[in-house]
Amino acid sequence: MSTKISFRKDFTLGGDLTVRRMGFGAMRITGQGIWGPPKDHAEAVRVLRRAVELGVNFIDTADSYGPHVSEELIAEALHPYPKGLVIATKGGFLRSGPNQWHINSHPDHLKEALEGSLARLKVDRIDLYQLHRVDPTVPFEKTLEFLQGVQEEGLVKHIGLSEVGVEEIKKAEAYVEVVSVQNKYSQDFRKWESVLEYCEKTGKAFIPWNPMNAGNVENMQVLDKIAGKLGVTTHQLALAWLLYHSPNNLLIPGTSSVRHLEENMQAEKIELTEDILEQLA
Repeated sequence: MSTKISFRKDFTLGGDLTVRRMGFGAMRITGQGIWGPPKDHAEAVRVLRRAVELGVNFIDTADSYGPHVSEELIAEALHPYPKGLVIATKGGFLRSGPNQWHINSHPDHLKEALEGSLARLKVDRIDLYQLHRVDPTVPFEKTLEFLQGVQEEGLVKHIGLSEVGVEEIKKAEAYVEVVSVQNKYSQDFRKWESVLEYCEKTGKAFIPWNPMNAGNVENMQVLDKIAGKLGVTTHQLALAWLLYHSPNNLLIPGTSSVRHLEENMQAEKIELTEDILEQLA
């Protein structure tokens, strides 16, 4: 019989913010194309409140989701925030329409974005502020100096990066302590394996987005087959694999539906054996 394996359910960000590894990503509570208000405002509010009821204490958002809509909904649904709830947001994108994303990590833009996030979330300090993208048109040093400055001002507690390689992380570490990295990553998209390994080595959270890459038909067939045997959905299995794959993985599955939220949370209860993990490797 194949041995069952357990995994740690919590992770401590930056040495002082302990969160449940099954978090919530608040991108999908906005309108179509991550633009404008949600189709069902009341359901979006219910999703956020239900997430907290289910024990979620890490919510990931960004000023560009909507833009602004996601942060406004979080404050509407949850402020004043329950003790221990960690809200992470990001800056570094401009929006011009549905599904339109334009990188801007110039300090002037980040200053405006951060000030807006503080106001919309109704907080004096952001728990985890993440650079949404490194801007190829702006010297990385200028962006890092901005992040260093706002942390020294007390506007930001911890700093994270998104879509970066190990060398960029190391460069950033000359200016600030990087406590998290949010990169695209899934069971069939392992481009950033070296970054995950670096996060494990240095005690950072690795926050995978797009956990169902679904880029490989043959791989999806394997996932579907195993999920069927376990009596779970393919998406639940993909989330469970991330929890087992690394203790540093901090998950942020997103949805605009309470039913889907509750389904996602069940992934934490799936028991995987060594044999199954080998098949998924």
